Amino acid sequence: MVVMKYIKFFSEIGMKDVSAVGGKNASLGELLKAGLPVPDGFAVTAEGYSYFILHNKLDEKIKDVLKRKGKGIDQLQDAGSEIRRLIKNGSFPKELRKEIAEACNKLSAGKQLQSNSSFRVAIRSSATTEDSADASFAGQQESYVNVSGSEVLNRIRECFASLFTDRAISYREDKGFDHLKVLLSVGVQKMIYSDASGVMFTIEPNSGHSGFIKIDSSWGLGDYIVQGKTDPDSYLVHKATMTIIEKKLGLKKKMEISAKEGVKGKEVSAGKQVEFALSEKEVTELAKYGIMIEKHYKKPMDIEWAKEKGKIFILQARPETVYSQKKPVYKEFSLKAKGSPVMEGIAIGRSVAAGAVNIIHNLSEINKFKKGRILVTRTTNPDWEPLMKIASGIITETGASTCHAAIVSRELGIPCIVGCQGAVKKLKNNQNITIDCTAETGKIWNGLLKYSVKTYDLSELPKTRTKIYVNVGNPDLALDAAMLPVDGVGLARQEFIISSAIKEHPLAMIRQNRGQEYVDKLAQGIAKIAAAFYPRPVIVRLSDFKTNEYRGLKGGEEYEPLEENPMIGWRGASRYISHGFEKAFALECHALRKVIYETKLSNVIIMVPFCRTIKEAAEVIKELNKSGLGKVKCYAMAEIPSNVILADQFSKYFDGFSIGSNDLTQLTLGIDRNSELVAKSFDERDESVKRMVSMIIKTAHAHKKPVGICGEAPSNYPEFAEFLVKQGIDSISVQTDAVFHTKHLVAKLEKK
Repeated sequence: MVVMKYIKFFSEIGMKDVSAVGGKNASLGELLKAGLPVPDGFAVTAEGYSYFILHNKLDEKIKDVLKRKGKGIDQLQDAGSEIRRLIKNGSFPKELRKEIAEACNKLSAGKQLQSNSSFRVAIRSSATTEDSADASFAGQQESYVNVSGSEVLNRIRECFASLFTDRAISYREDKGFDHLKVLLSVGVQKMIYSDASGVMFTIEPNSGHSGFIKIDSSWGLGDYIVQGKTDPDSYLVHKATMTIIEKKLGLKKKMEISAKEGVKGKEVSAGKQVEFALSEKEVTELAKYGIMIEKHYKKPMDIEWAKEKGKIFILQARPETVYSQKKPVYKEFSLKAKGSPVMEGIAIGRSVAAGAVNIIHNLSEINKFKKGRILVTRTTNPDWEPLMKIASGIITETGASTCHAAIVSRELGIPCIVGCQGAVKKLKNNQNITIDCTAETGKIWNGLLKYSVKTYDLSELPKTRTKIYVNVGNPDLALDAAMLPVDGVGLARQEFIISSAIKEHPLAMIRQNRGQEYVDKLAQGIAKIAAAFYPRPVIVRLSDFKTNEYRGLKGGEEYEPLEENPMIGWRGASRYISHGFEKAFALECHALRKVIYETKLSNVIIMVPFCRTIKEAAEVIKELNKSGLGKVKCYAMAEIPSNVILADQFSKYFDGFSIGSNDLTQLTLGIDRNSELVAKSFDERDESVKRMVSMIIKTAHAHKKPVGICGEAPSNYPEFAEFLVKQGIDSISVQTDAVFHTKHLVAKLEKK
């Protein structure tokens, strides 16, 4: 075997060789050795790049150009353009050219890489400073796919030149890297003709939640996802159970395919647009590869993959650079004023920014952008980096959560809304707006709205005997809430899922033979909350809509009676055992069974609201047993005086209690909490309510049943929290914005 000086095959290299072959190539070699399905290839080493530069006597010329030019955007563009021209005009040394030809011949198993050959290669840049845990910027250098033999040398030379793109020069300036000490290796790899491709993160990229794998997929080659030119399918896989918690169908109107040379765009057929690009089996297979890669590197990873004729390949893996670098702090952004809504899109990051709109149509207008403004454009690519880093926020018309704009804005730590169709036309230059990315749906508000930022140091939080839970209704906020230092979820409300994701009355959907749709949507919402907090307990309350609220759902008027006082009417347990509602309750049970047994989320605890009598308790438990949920822990809401007075008897049917302080106060004091006329008399701190709370805790504990509280009283009144701690309550569940205050308060009270 001939030993080549400037060529290393992937099988010969690993992460120890980053200085020789760059981060991207070193990672491919490492993955290949670890048994991952990586397409074979070789690297033109950094030494080969240096040989090319010295052969053409470019080192001093490059140094001179950089010295002559300044560091403004215009100067960077001029410097980059001049250096790239110098490199592209260079010639390959004979020895280097010969080694590249021999390596191509070996890679193609003797087949000639002709322009009409079916054997093609992908050629990718790999800088010696890229893809480390603290230095990774999407697409600094160029890559080329579907390259024939006649173009291999040209493309390698263009990769060499791309070490001095405007964005790469700017990035190295920011990182403090010496331009002449950063070298470039080039990877030459067997071409994968992707039926589908995409991106995979081994954490959820917006929240940083390490319990999930996020996969985006689309038809064809993968560049369109990163470039934001297609709306991909997305999947959320729960690592602990290896189940798909959530999947969303993307539009996928465009795809990138191989051309005679290089690539071209193509419209996706209507049938393919509504078909997922991956089967659930393929999603699980990809997720397993993701876990293997993360375990191998011992850190969260950002991975590119492709599928060809049913076989999945890993094309690239680099460290995730946003959350891996963050200190253990939690920042909470909240708007302090209301404004008129303008537009919505996909939120990237969990923060807020307010500023003036600056619309940029293309890079020829780059000098029109003013530092600190909100960049509004159709899409971004790596060439936009110098501009993006001086923006206070970003809005793009295209893209999804793993597109270029999303990846870069996360690293920059600025809010971004992608997929905001029509933003360039609807928003106006100099218009003052506020970007609100505090939830999964990013919202644009008119005007400069006031907002607050609270920063909490997670490492300084005290431990408490009393468990601190959090109340969660919106599944889209569950992953962020799960990052809080809480012991679980004290109240997960099904009503929010029904009203926001389903929006229809269950009986109306049953009549239309759409019961399974109701089950699937409800199960997906519950599963997202349960998976986010797994293995911490998640108490899921059965639906507690009143008749007026059910009537508000589509089709609800036909099935719901008019009641004078729905607050104490047909709600809670009485519904579940009612002849007119049993089919709808069966759907709820089916959804819970799917979450607990099919999705394997055993941390779910069922809670029955508004259970008035012992007879109702017995009948509800009977229905749960019939539905296959008999072995699941089941709590009762303690929110009616009868629950307190007969707590010893309710204890025979339930595994625990959760005090609903709002309803318990209402029914103890005889106050309609919706009435403004008597609102001033509504007070959970009233002695009668406190006696009720004390009684339920004492009786439940006598029967070895845990008691928590999920009302708002402990969050609103420190003295009420002190009372609960003195009574020996087992858990306190609060809203997310009260977690840190409550944790500190309870720790202080427990020391008394």
